[in-house]
Order: sequence, then structure tokens, then C-alpha cells
Amino acid sequence: MTDMTAIMNLITPEAEALGFELVRVQFVSGADEPTLQIMAERPETGQLGIDDCAALSRRISEKFDVLEEEGRDPIEEAYRLEVSSPGIDRPLTRAKDYANWAGHEARINLIEAVSGKKQLRGLLDGIEGEIIAIDDRKAGRQTTTLDNVHSAKLILTDALIAATIPVSADGADEIEEDTLNEEQED
Repeated sequence: MTDMTAIMNLITPEAEALGFELVRVQFVSGADEPTLQIMAERPETGQLGIDDCAALSRRISEKFDVLEEEGRDPIEEAYRLEVSSPGIDRPLTRAKDYANWAGHEARINLIEAVSGKKQLRGLLDGIEGEIIAIDDRKAGRQTTTLDNVHSAKLILTDALIAATIPVSADGADEIEEDTLNEEQED
């Protein structure tokens, strides 16, 4: 069994060294190949670009390779490393996610039912302390504790798209120009 606390303790400083925050780290087995999924973001944008993902992936791979050479491999079985941005319809995994995304539609799957429901869907009202509030479409305002959340994510809506800071397109013109120049030379 993979010790996720130990994995988090190894990955967190690598993400922080690059100026990133971890959103979610999970080990998914049962697929073709077990996968260590790491989701991170730049605090100022809530996103991660391709180069950011590659940089974090390299740092983690290098750290894990050193540990393996020392005989302290944190994951003993073969696995795939997957580093990504949380995306627009991001998971809500931290208390601050519920505060930052208040006013947007979310789906929250619960461990224990609230008002007879194990899934709440509606506009997030935010979080106070450890109490999450959501205006459920069918049941009205509902509250639950953060530790009663099995999983939660934002729902893709026009309002969410409008509120999301677009990924920087800096350099895109240069890439397009280089591609055009290469095609003209051929």
C-alpha cells in the first residue's frame, strides 16, 4: 500500500520550490497502469501551463529516482506519473477552494447523507471554519463539514468560464510564426 502522507511530504517541497500549490495528489490503481496523479496550480492564476507541468514532473521524477537508488523507493510498483493543472471544472479539495469559488455551481459527494442526500448540487455559499454551505437546487441551503466530503468539483458553466483567468498566450504568436517559417522552407 502506498503511503500517501509520505508521498505528499516528498512532493510538497518540490511544488513549493517552483512557486506552485498542490491541489490534489492521488494514487489510482486498477487501470492499465497505476498512476500517481498530481494536480497543482500557480496561486495567482489557479492554473498550470504545460512548461510548469513538465518542470514539476522532472523535479518529482528526479527526487524519486534518487530515493530509489538509495533503496527508499516511495512507490515500489511500476506506475505512471501524471502532472496537470486543475482545469476550469476543478476539484474542490481544500477549505480555501470553497471560499475562492463561492457563487459558482458545484457538485459535492458526501460520505454521510445530509437531509437524506449523499450528493449536493448548486451554488456554493462558501465555508466558515470547517462548515461548507451550498444552495442545493432541490433541497435549498445545506451545510456539511469539510471532513464529510468524499469528493467535490466545480460544474462547467458560462459564469465559471467568464470568471476563470485565461492561461497566458504569451509566445503563441512566436510559435505560430516559427511553424509558418518552417513550412515555407520545406
